[in-house]
Amino acid sequence: MAVPDAALLALLGSRDQNLRSAEDMLAADVHVRGNELTLTGAPADVAFAERVFTELITLAERGQQVSVDAVRRTVEMLADDDADDRARIGESPAEVLSLDILSRRGKTIRPKTLNQKRYVDAIDAHTIVFGIGPAGTGKTYLGMAKAVQALQAKMVNRIILTRPAVEAGERLGYLPGTLYEKIDPYLRPLYDALHDMIDPESIPKLIAAGTIEVAPLAYMRGRTLNDAFIILDEAQNTTPEQMKMFLTRLGFGSKIVVTGDITQVDLPGSTRSGLRVVSDILDGVDDVHFSQLTSTDVVRHRLVADIVDAYARWDADREAPALRSAPRNGPPQDNRAARRARR
Repeated sequence: MAVPDAALLALLGSRDQNLRSAEDMLAADVHVRGNELTLTGAPADVAFAERVFTELITLAERGQQVSVDAVRRTVEMLADDDADDRARIGESPAEVLSLDILSRRGKTIRPKTLNQKRYVDAIDAHTIVFGIGPAGTGKTYLGMAKAVQALQAKMVNRIILTRPAVEAGERLGYLPGTLYEKIDPYLRPLYDALHDMIDPESIPKLIAAGTIEVAPLAYMRGRTLNDAFIILDEAQNTTPEQMKMFLTRLGFGSKIVVTGDITQVDLPGSTRSGLRVVSDILDGVDDVHFSQLTSTDVVRHRLVADIVDAYARWDADREAPALRSAPRNGPPQDNRAARRARR
């Protein structure tokens, strides 16, 4: 296959690192001479490799940076059994990896996986969106990017960012400082994301003007939030009552994004997570969407995805014996509780 001159350097990458990465992941043999890319091997392997390079060439022709990560994600997306159906509805790797959300100082924020693109598209299409998945899948970051995009496009008048102040190890009362100093560590990740998307010097002015508000979830009670883009982060640490309180703050012209990881709940042991039950409660409610992200959508270091999968296996192994030993008439009882009941 012929590679256009404008796309050749981007396709090969610095010191041919993209080409070498593709060779490692593809079963077909890849040879480049001039502008001609030759693929050899079993017919199915050659056909698959041709689809991969076609997507990468499309990316390069659109002026997008073709990186080793883009090569890997293109191969992964095309390897999916539903890749042909996705291509017909505009979800090809080139479409996913070239969807620009926000640009600042030469850095562009865009989805890197199919599920991330679906999550971003759902935010455009629905009033309330839940982004549920493990650490590193871009739930909060992409939600923040869409919030800043909506503010810059004057689709909303303000951004409201909130988190439940639930401690993982230390209680707020024992931490030094004023109330705001105690709360600040819980809100710091939201500030960090903002700094990537907005000029840091303008953030204090926007906060002072009320255009951007970062506050604990408890501060949302009793309010009606109109013309706002509202993000609730770490929602797994809300109770069902807190989740109801938050969702009913929705006002006219507003949009809500709720993010969380149901495998990292810091609530006391007997307290239910509002994020775990809300999908059953709101099932079938119009204009509410649930986006599920998995370890394949992790965009941090590759080991993060392996760690997420390892913990999932460990949890499954722990739950299996408990399920086998559970009494037929109900869930397994805590031994201490059972002894107290017999007394």
